[in-house]
Amino acid sequence: MNIQPIFNIAEILARLGVREAVLSPGSRNAPLIMAFARHPDITCYSISDERSAAFVALGMARVRRLPVVLACTSGSAALNYSPAVAEAYFQQIPLIVLTADRPPEWVAQLDGQTIWQNGIYGPHVKKSIQLQADLEHKDAQWHVHRAASEAWLAATAFPAGPVHINTPFREPFYPEQDDEMYFNSDLPVHAEVTGQAALSGDTIDSIAAELDTYPRKLIIGGQHPQSKPLSSALADFTDAGSIPVIGDILSNLHSIPHVFKLADLYAVDEKPDVYNHLKPDLLITFGQSIISKNVKLFLRKNRPAAHWHIQEAGPVADTYQSVSRVIRCSPEEFFRSFTGSVTSSGFEAQKQENYLQLFHIEERKIQRFTDDFFQDQPLGEFEMVRTLLNQLPESCHLHLANSMAVRYANWCGIPDNLPETEVMANRGTSGIDGCTSTAVGSALASGKLTILITGDVGFFYDRNAFWHNYPLGNLRILLLNNHGGGIFRMISGPGQLPELEEFFETRQALTARSLAEEFGFEYLLCDKKSKTTHFINDFLKEDKRPKILEVETEGPVNQEILRYFKQGVNRL
Repeated sequence: MNIQPIFNIAEILARLGVREAVLSPGSRNAPLIMAFARHPDITCYSISDERSAAFVALGMARVRRLPVVLACTSGSAALNYSPAVAEAYFQQIPLIVLTADRPPEWVAQLDGQTIWQNGIYGPHVKKSIQLQADLEHKDAQWHVHRAASEAWLAATAFPAGPVHINTPFREPFYPEQDDEMYFNSDLPVHAEVTGQAALSGDTIDSIAAELDTYPRKLIIGGQHPQSKPLSSALADFTDAGSIPVIGDILSNLHSIPHVFKLADLYAVDEKPDVYNHLKPDLLITFGQSIISKNVKLFLRKNRPAAHWHIQEAGPVADTYQSVSRVIRCSPEEFFRSFTGSVTSSGFEAQKQENYLQLFHIEERKIQRFTDDFFQDQPLGEFEMVRTLLNQLPESCHLHLANSMAVRYANWCGIPDNLPETEVMANRGTSGIDGCTSTAVGSALASGKLTILITGDVGFFYDRNAFWHNYPLGNLRILLLNNHGGGIFRMISGPGQLPELEEFFETRQALTARSLAEEFGFEYLLCDKKSKTTHFINDFLKEDKRPKILEVETEGPVNQEILRYFKQGVNRL
């Protein structure tokens, strides 16, 4: 077996920009392990659980904004990558997935660790490449080299995403003692020169003229990585035109003056006087998904006269069922191009200003009510999340697990004075399965203080996130432990069923104390409201050890607190 071409894959990807690889132990993938582990420019991590390993790689790629390599052995190991591959696809995060395989003639022949692996991830990858099992021929080697470059180019082309290379190996796939493996300096690397999509002068003139015809303009920023150039361009645009922006916690737009973070709490049927006045004439959107179900329902019921979606390339999702124009450029370019076109005067300008003020009024009402609300409430998850968000340091990575954690945080928002804080969540597929591992990957790759807010079900489901030998002194985990899936008490339907506790909440008695001891975490337990601020101060202090701050609460108590909160908000 000639495994030199596999070493060449590592060399080509390193030249293109790969700096991290997450490897899971195995035998069939020995050539892949050797190729990446021995490369001087690639830092490798060994994560035994493939499902966790894939989410760790996703977290790394999310903060690096560059592809990270994943490599595993054959069989079900490759299937265990599937949840993270799907998340990466829908969240547009670049991964290069290398799966070892048996030779094709041995599939379905009762041979061990053998399944159908060619195209195993279906439509959840941008590109799927099948290598030859025999790599002696020069054309087969040329294909391997080409595949490495093609994988990088496909993974990084907008919209970014995962790419799969399936690599069948014949035995023997371990080199003999006298075999010399090396990283070839004379390899074909397919670099790509790209430019940003730009609007023509005629298009700019046409759009600028049309902007004037819509009295009430509204922008929605979806899930998006933190971007200072985008935030600056959007701030100038909205300030010039008095245009409100709905930006939930995952938009990373919290430092912009006209961004409204709490629309999920007032764009509701229960507030008809507000609801009927929020309808825009022109809706401008960019980014990916939003958390707020209420905002989505509001815009589907109150469709704007026009809806422009800004996206450089790729398929466009019609989330609000109203897209009328797709504008193929970056959001930053759009807002820079039209800042001078949204400044107006007279009656039309007053309409837009009044529309903006409506959002300001509603947002301030919610903020004032929330400031007072928790003073008379027992210790609960919602208040704990809010207290932590209000004490965040100036620069950190905040990860929000799915289910209630991300919702609580979205009803609080990030304070305006934290422009360096970036918020992340697995909202591509919105599963709980890899939220902890994703935060671990982020902490390993960035070195920044990384804070995860999570519930107990997602936390214990993904406990193998810590099953490795790498230090995590910059990781902090706020664990909201109500001993079950608390979200099922909050949403309509399961909360009224007799099967709630056993089959929806799946009640359990676990705490994180033993886990913290097992993996070397500092463990803090907050069981009294009076201790909240003290514990959070300890939790956020710099230390060489990772920390878990666990808050034990009762599901029915959290349900009642949220019910009272929403009743109070709807009466405003």
